[in-house]
Amino acid sequence: MRSEADRPVAPPGMPLPGAPFAPPSALADFWRSFSTNRGAVGGLAFLTLVILAALLAGALAPHSPIEQFREALLTPPVWQSGGSTRFLLGTDDIGRDILSRLLHGARLSLLIGLVAVTLSMLPGIALGLLAAFHPRLLGTAILRVMDVMLALPSLLLAIAVVAVLGPGLINTMLAIAIVSIPGYTRLVRAAAMAELQKDYVIASRLAGAGTLRLMFDTVLPNCMAPVIVTATMGFSDAILTAAALGFLGLGAQPPTPEWGTMLASARDYIERANWVVTLPGLAILSTVLAINLMGDGLRDALDPKLQRLS
Repeated sequence: MRSEADRPVAPPGMPLPGAPFAPPSALADFWRSFSTNRGAVGGLAFLTLVILAALLAGALAPHSPIEQFREALLTPPVWQSGGSTRFLLGTDDIGRDILSRLLHGARLSLLIGLVAVTLSMLPGIALGLLAAFHPRLLGTAILRVMDVMLALPSLLLAIAVVAVLGPGLINTMLAIAIVSIPGYTRLVRAAAMAELQKDYVIASRLAGAGTLRLMFDTVLPNCMAPVIVTATMGFSDAILTAAALGFLGLGAQPPTPEWGTMLASARDYIERANWVVTLPGLAILSTVLAINLMGDGLRDALDPKLQRLS
């Protein structure tokens, strides 16, 4: 019998001699690749803080986002002369606390991005798969419709949709979703067409798999990596488009604390109360930059060619 002292001890991080090798899990391999991108990790950390601030806006906000303090119109931030600890980031032209409006506005902006991406990604995936599996019957018609939509500037098309549906938060999300569908459709179609030529799809077809099973169980999982990256970038685009529509008065309507609406109502005070415009603009800039950095990290981590080079 071998004593405990005679048993071989493996170096840290290495398996025992003769022990079966356990490859790292897919999640661990993904995180290893993602964490090498410092910008992506920083973007993820900042976005996590924004999400937590949005979820806890009711507890963190010192005031109601629509409450007006008539005695404190255009109060500067606490670090400027005339500022007050009662309003850390100052107030707007009708005395509403900017910090409270930014926190509640984060909730709305993230909701707009999430809903818009979901409403555009799901029909885009379905249309892309239909165009790939039925290139003669449906593919040509679907692609021509998508080409017409892509021929128009996305913001102009969103403005046209909102003009037809009417201004408002729900119609803004619908408009952003509609203008984003062509990108997902063409992406999924191209990825699915490439997958359809591979042996595993041909084997599944010969084994008797139906069209729906081939679409959603065989082909779609192998097309999701670029879709996830595009959805991440589309999230930031949705926030920007919603802010642009709000700035034009076609998005969320006052007194809703949406970042674009805050910019629209404060544009007349750029010179004498610049914090009213600067703070919502910085919130939009920082959030969109964080999402884009995280999207770059996702692209690098999900691209097998880049993983082989690392």
